[in-house]
Amino acid sequence: MKTNHKKSREIKKKKKSNQGRKYIFLLLTIAGLTWLVPKVFVKFKDQISFDFAAEKVEIEENTGPSLVLPLASLKPEARLTSLENFANAETRSRDRNRARYLLASDLISQYEGGKAILTLKGLEKDYPELAPHILLKRARAYELTNDVTKATKTWKELIKTYPNSPVAAAALYKLGNYDSQYWDQAIAEFPNHPLTHSIIRKRLENNPDNLDLLLLLARYERTYLTDKIRDRLVLEFPSKLTEDDWQAIADGYWQDGEYRKAADAYSKATPNPNNLYRAGRGLHINGNTGEAKRAYQKLVRQFPDAQETSLGLIRLASITRGGEALDYLDIIIEKFPNRAPAALLQQAKILDRINKKFANQARQKLLDEYPQSEAAAEYRWEVASKYAKSGNLLKAWEWAQPITTNNTDSSFAAKAGFWVGKWASQLGRQEDARAAFQYTITNHFQSYYAWRSAVLLGWDVGNFKNVRKLDPEVIKPEVRSIPPAGSESFKELYLLGLDREAITLFQAEIGNRQELTVEEQFTEALLLLKQGKHRKAINHIWSLQLRESPEEIASWQNLRETSLYWQTLFPFPYNNPIFSWSQERNLNPLLVISLIRQESSFEPQIQSPVGATGLMQLMPATGSWVAQQLQLNDYSLTNPNDNINLGTWYLDHTHDIYNNNSLLAVASYNAGPGNVSKWVRRYNTNDPDLFVEKIPFPETKGYVEAVFSNYWNYLRIYNPEISKLISQYTNQLSIDESIVSNRELTN
Repeated sequence: MKTNHKKSREIKKKKKSNQGRKYIFLLLTIAGLTWLVPKVFVKFKDQISFDFAAEKVEIEENTGPSLVLPLASLKPEARLTSLENFANAETRSRDRNRARYLLASDLISQYEGGKAILTLKGLEKDYPELAPHILLKRARAYELTNDVTKATKTWKELIKTYPNSPVAAAALYKLGNYDSQYWDQAIAEFPNHPLTHSIIRKRLENNPDNLDLLLLLARYERTYLTDKIRDRLVLEFPSKLTEDDWQAIADGYWQDGEYRKAADAYSKATPNPNNLYRAGRGLHINGNTGEAKRAYQKLVRQFPDAQETSLGLIRLASITRGGEALDYLDIIIEKFPNRAPAALLQQAKILDRINKKFANQARQKLLDEYPQSEAAAEYRWEVASKYAKSGNLLKAWEWAQPITTNNTDSSFAAKAGFWVGKWASQLGRQEDARAAFQYTITNHFQSYYAWRSAVLLGWDVGNFKNVRKLDPEVIKPEVRSIPPAGSESFKELYLLGLDREAITLFQAEIGNRQELTVEEQFTEALLLLKQGKHRKAINHIWSLQLRESPEEIASWQNLRETSLYWQTLFPFPYNNPIFSWSQERNLNPLLVISLIRQESSFEPQIQSPVGATGLMQLMPATGSWVAQQLQLNDYSLTNPNDNINLGTWYLDHTHDIYNNNSLLAVASYNAGPGNVSKWVRRYNTNDPDLFVEKIPFPETKGYVEAVFSNYWNYLRIYNPEISKLISQYTNQLSIDESIVSNRELTN
């Protein structure tokens, strides 16, 4: 084979002339400055060959992150040039495929069907992960060019080639606009798909009493709208519903927090331990104590050995008195060892009123036989707190310290670790104090007490007196992380920022299952954030800790080790107005977002029972007063920018009242300046930790701890310096953490 040396030399020369620019791209990527890539492409678009773009993609695929995925967060006009360069690369690569799909999506959204058709040509062969979606986009592009014949042909090709793909439901939906038999096929084959639910709702408009259609929505749809369907079925068709129908209705109500309605439906579903327990629990939550008691008793009679029965017995003991309650607790202690610790502690509290000796015996049995239980930790902390209040810090330490070794996963462990450190410091044992604070950061890094420990260790994380004026560096990830659940197609769509397509596909994939896996529930929360449903997303993630099986607990713990988990639990919406108004008021933006998360969970339209409104939950009277100070005539408390403007002014005002003490300012934001001023006069503020413990309003005490816990989490998640410090610290503490348990603390 002959070689064209002249052409080869030209290619080498061209590559050499572009070498410097190639290294610029590489350095930008390594430095994490991929946001500059679009600008560089624009500047050198006539000088950089397409083969370089392809070569660069291959480098990134093998040695570093994608250059296309950071473009997913940009607006179409800002990423156009870069996407075109990647899409026109000669060498095949994942990034080239992504660029073509993303570019075609942008073109379709701009009604550029002809250009989209050219961009998508043959892409399904190179990009099998999204092949059905590519055909669907191509059909849409044909629609935009008014070529219905080719669009129809493409939809039919999709159904034939990928008959089991959820994307086929979208093709059936489109074809059904021309022939209704395709809608029948969608209902029969894809009852899980959101577009199928749209078909059903359209048909219900003409036939609102069609029981089969109503039941399909009750079984397969996962939106708040379904509650109305369930209500109709329960009220209008009760005699026609089967036990399976009642099960689907009950599960749906339970998932949506309609516990009273769920209880009634579970009582008509197939009797099993889960259904009977939820029937009782739903009544119990709703305050129907008598009915709940009868439901729990039915569970105990019919399924005496089921694990749900142990929960039912705990609940029964909580709503009965004296000997009857003790009898229920005895059954638990005898038959259900996993619930025995809680039963012993509950039993001891009842016996305190009957026989102190037996009460003490129950508590001693708890400590002797179940030292690692949550109940043992609760009892130890109760005793330690009493000793601390009486001034006996050594005894307080002796009672609290075992929590840090025996009960690391307890809800009391973080608090115990911190106060063990405080008491050790007050007793002059600085090494023990340091070890306890280190333990708290290592094992409970997300807690309010980890922040307080970091403060007392001297970390530069802000304290109550200076945190308002800090302006920490905040870095948000450029590229999305891969969700833990869903198909590869879903994950690819999510990474590309195509949320609508990703959400539709995931909803079709999880179907009608009300009980999702831990990974699926977290992924659903991730998608709720993308829809602006922040409160529901945060609650979704929070409730994962309530899972009980060892496998589910392990899955949750694994998720907690990922950055994606914490970024989702502590999201960063409305960052532009938050940073802008925080800077205007000389407020730490992370303190502001932490307060917003606690007040409203980022729901701009939310209103409390007493009328507090919007992101920062301002009372209308307070908002009006602040607006007068700002000479602001036209505002809305439900407008995010207006609310943050007014709220940050008021937060600045509370700081002014208390000489920039953020503990008092935040407490005042919740309880009002009058109450806080009383507490300042009544309690010593020299030790802020003791002051927090003495706040007489439980809501305000919890509020203060929650806001500063939020602050600490936003700092450790988004500030690279603190994030790195915690990471290094954790590795180091694997050596030191035994100090807190092995060293004797004496006078």
